[in-house]
Amino acid sequence: MTTFQRWWRRDVMGTVDQAAVIEKRRAECVLSARYLLMVCMSAGIAVLGLLQGSAAVVIGAMLLSPLMDPIMGVGFALAVGDFRWLRQAGKSLAIGVLMAILFTALVVFFSPLQTITSEIAARTRPTLFDLAVAFFSSVAGAYAMIRGREGTIVGVAIATALMPPLAVVGFGLATLNGTVFWGSLFLFITNLTAIALTATGMARLYGFSTSLSEKQTQVQVGLIFFAFVILAVPLFLSLRQIVFESQATRQASSIVVEVFGGRATVSQLEPNFDTDPMEVTATVLTPQIIGDAENRAAERMTSALGRPVDVSLTQLRVGTSAQAQEEAQLAHARQQEAEARAQAQDIAERLALLAGVPTDSVTVDRERRRALVTARPLDGATLYAYAELERRIDATEPEWDIRLTPPLLALPVVTFEAGPEGEDGEPADPLFLPDAQGRRAISLVAWAQARTGVPVRVTGPEEAIAAVRTALSTHDIAVQEEWTGTGYGPVSARWATGE
Repeated sequence: MTTFQRWWRRDVMGTVDQAAVIEKRRAECVLSARYLLMVCMSAGIAVLGLLQGSAAVVIGAMLLSPLMDPIMGVGFALAVGDFRWLRQAGKSLAIGVLMAILFTALVVFFSPLQTITSEIAARTRPTLFDLAVAFFSSVAGAYAMIRGREGTIVGVAIATALMPPLAVVGFGLATLNGTVFWGSLFLFITNLTAIALTATGMARLYGFSTSLSEKQTQVQVGLIFFAFVILAVPLFLSLRQIVFESQATRQASSIVVEVFGGRATVSQLEPNFDTDPMEVTATVLTPQIIGDAENRAAERMTSALGRPVDVSLTQLRVGTSAQAQEEAQLAHARQQEAEARAQAQDIAERLALLAGVPTDSVTVDRERRRALVTARPLDGATLYAYAELERRIDATEPEWDIRLTPPLLALPVVTFEAGPEGEDGEPADPLFLPDAQGRRAISLVAWAQARTGVPVRVTGPEEAIAAVRTALSTHDIAVQEEWTGTGYGPVSARWATGE
């Protein structure tokens, strides 16, 4: 036995509590109501994030997904040769996967949005890189579980992304899109297989006791290696095809520019690699119309790409090359202007809906990115409700200043609690301070006064009013005061209309 082997057995394998690790892994593989609920919730978040094209929402689904536990359970069960545990983990995994696919398919079926977004498309063409990510992530995840560093699993969950591919499988099922369905299913199988088999290898590396004979162990190692090879071949071919398409697109764009003597600008080029011959359509801004440009471009592309190419060009005469560039910039600016108008209209419609007023009652300043609306009284709504409505829509448009003016509803009462003790154990000055509800009331009064511009009158004990005055002064708001005595107690606020 070499020095390294002795060190590994004594200082690495010998420091692992195998029984505790196996017990915890086994417990995490149990099929329970909590597991099924988390699968459905994660699947729902994932598919909604994919339909919206929101990477942040999709990441939230990754963190919530419980599928990592049964997959790791399969890996550890294979390593120790516990086939009862393997059946339990496999059952939990299979039911969770089936439930996720059916639940997401149901959500997509009833969703008005069924467009393939960039987030969906990104999970339909797995490559060798995805296998590598799953392998490295599984090494990290298995190590974290063996060594008791569970916090690492958060990063592993994001890296392997188990739930989003299943959500895309559900999308493909609901929309009857075979390309999306099989592509995303292959990505999930790639992640699942790589994680489970890598976990098996890590468990054996750390010396987890097994009931397998030496011959069975050798067969297991051979099967793991064979499985990775089987996965790697199609993933490598997929990666090679993606690289080819990327390079072919760049070459096609360059050839089109060369055909026009370098004086044209390609504003849009769309290759179709699934046809024979390959099709390339492009819009060209050129100072001179060239009659045989399509044939010349097709000949050059066929020679450069090594396969027949059919080219269709839409030529727009815009003057000189510099003018073509300017025209393209103007077109881009017009597009941005149109998008800004659409965004402003969307904000106006949402504000009008929340405020209960017509859309033309919303004032939108696109240059300053500001939207203002005066809400009408809604049944049962309080000032807190209007403040929350403004906060929510403002959070969806961080670049805009959203302001909702509420109706003059009743203002809240500011309540107090005893202040903290001083260093000598005696009450500090002031003796009383606004409590949590009181601080919230002060913030609401400040917000409502800033939105309406109507003066506020406060009534209560002198010292309590002084504390409220100080708190409101930080918001640059002055109040009219009406004392009812001295000391501390609740301070009521009302609108000083007509005073």
